[in-house]
Amino acid sequence: MKKLNKGQIWDYFILVARCLLAGLLLSYGLAKISGHQFGVPKEVMNMALKDIDLFRVSWYLADHEPFKSFIGISQMLTAMLILYNRTVILGTFISIPIWLNILVWDITFMGLMTPFTILLPFYLLLTVLILLHYKTQVIPALQLCTRNTTIKYKYPIWAYLILPVLAFCLQIIAAIPGGSIRWIVKMLNL
Repeated sequence: MKKLNKGQIWDYFILVARCLLAGLLLSYGLAKISGHQFGVPKEVMNMALKDIDLFRVSWYLADHEPFKSFIGISQMLTAMLILYNRTVILGTFISIPIWLNILVWDITFMGLMTPFTILLPFYLLLTVLILLHYKTQVIPALQLCTRNTTIKYKYPIWAYLILPVLAFCLQIIAAIPGGSIRWIVKMLNL
């Protein structure tokens, strides 16, 4: 067997990390979609709310649609993005709020020292290491996303001063059933 250099070992480690994170996200996403994650047994449902711990209350609440399917599908799509070389950076960035959400959820409802709250920072570390591995592509992408953008036209100062009022009016239009869609279609001449 040919001896691997440090660069090859590091690259292979990143590939292993990608497979681990994608496998975890895929398995948790599938568990949600198939009904094996979230929800509580009937005996818990028959208990008084004051007798149920926060973890079971959270799993009861998370078992409702479309929340459960949205989370599950998001995790599965992110897993696929992490696996494919073309989309690994996008998938890795998308996974960060997923890992953070799980971490905060678990700390909130299960406490600080549980096996998963200990593992999640490790998964976040692996996520950061993946991004560092691809830093030659990540840095230009971040620079492009954070480049200073401007509006297309210049407006008089009074137009900027009334922006909060107009934003509030836009919110009112959005609250009118069907009104916001008709207004946008009219504005875009569709």
